Amino acid sequence: MRTLRFLCPNGHLGFAPLKVPSFELGVANRPDFILADSGSDDIGPGPLGHDVSASPREWQEHDLEHMLLAARSLGVPMIIGSAGDTGTNSRVALYVSMIRDIARRHGLAPFRIGWFHSEVDRERLRAAIRCGDAIRGLDGRDDLDEAELGATSRVVAVAGIHPYVELLDRGADVIIGGRSSDAVIFAAPAIRAGFPAALSYYLGKVLECASFCAEPYGAKETVIGSISDHDVQVTAMHPEQRCTVASVAGHAMYERSNPYFETVAGGVLDMSTCRYEQVDERTTRVTGPRFEPATEFRVKLEGAAKVGERYVGVVGIRDPYTIAHVEDVLEWSRSQLRERLGVDGYEVHFNVFGRDGVMGDLEPLRDRPAHELCVVVQGIAPTCARAEEVAMIATRQMFYARLPDVKGTAGGAAFLLDEVMPASPAYRWSLNHTMRVDGLLDLFPTFIDEVAPA
Repeated sequence: MRTLRFLCPNGHLGFAPLKVPSFELGVANRPDFILADSGSDDIGPGPLGHDVSASPREWQEHDLEHMLLAARSLGVPMIIGSAGDTGTNSRVALYVSMIRDIARRHGLAPFRIGWFHSEVDRERLRAAIRCGDAIRGLDGRDDLDEAELGATSRVVAVAGIHPYVELLDRGADVIIGGRSSDAVIFAAPAIRAGFPAALSYYLGKVLECASFCAEPYGAKETVIGSISDHDVQVTAMHPEQRCTVASVAGHAMYERSNPYFETVAGGVLDMSTCRYEQVDERTTRVTGPRFEPATEFRVKLEGAAKVGERYVGVVGIRDPYTIAHVEDVLEWSRSQLRERLGVDGYEVHFNVFGRDGVMGDLEPLRDRPAHELCVVVQGIAPTCARAEEVAMIATRQMFYARLPDVKGTAGGAAFLLDEVMPASPAYRWSLNHTMRVDGLLDLFPTFIDEVAPA
């Protein structure tokens, strides 16, 4: 029975370094491909809008170096998707540059590197809107209009399998992908090799977060997935981890409003009919997924719009009376901002950890706060100077809040630092939409070159 074997060492390349011992165990199993996803919406819209990585370059290069050296030693393709957290053109260029540097440093034999871009020119989107070709909103959003497009700093399209297949067909040994659906990074070479689409997309879904599909929990450990014409099998490489029916099925349902469906450019993976079987202590076998091809080819778009510059203050509250009246304290800070700055031209946000700082309005125990609270204050405004002032007023005025029955002057708040701290600019998601395209590669130009270290 023919099979292909895929090694994934990291579920978000660069976010934390891969664990070398389990990676080396995986390499010793001689996989046919070494692959990793490097992107995530979990980091929020800031890196996309500001066009930066959320992860240190050193961590990203660490993983790329281990993967490249292993792939060239084995003579197998290496594939990275959503380069540099966001898959923007600059992040793809950064990864291509790092690959060249690593190859030069280690004196590797020549190989072919392919890459593709995912950024979308906003004028192209504007033309589509004006032609009446609706850019449809997802998750309850309105269709995209020119005002929201005009506020948007940067847009990426989310690729399907097609640019990866194109670059493999052109002989790429290493592929650096722009923004992509997580599963397609793995599905592309499997589908290209003739394996069923349903199993190929399932392979990608289960491998995209590496050892998140194993137990006990341990991030950044390597797993290997294999595909045949009849099943997918996934095996943990760390000696103390195992891929079980529960851990693999659980990960298939991870991060989705409906646990059974995964939508990609070109169709929908249906996991509602999957069957799971424990093959050995560390391996689970999966059969039965289905894939429904789309009747119209639409590509997801992600866009970020800048809200403003941002400063952050941190306040601690231990006094029980102040905790009981913390909403009055926050309102006092807001009132002092209005007195000083008016009501327009800035934003202030309070995250009250120990009450509802994580879950917000969804917190079921909001009326039972902890014995001490941490309030993170975010001041946002068009300029750094104004953002700093907003954060400073909102933070310091918590110390001066006037509460009923308080007669002392010591205040009920403590500051981690007397100053407020500069933070990254604030962005919001402005595009979570889909766009109709005629050609499978219309939004994803591909490039290929030879890496020939001197």
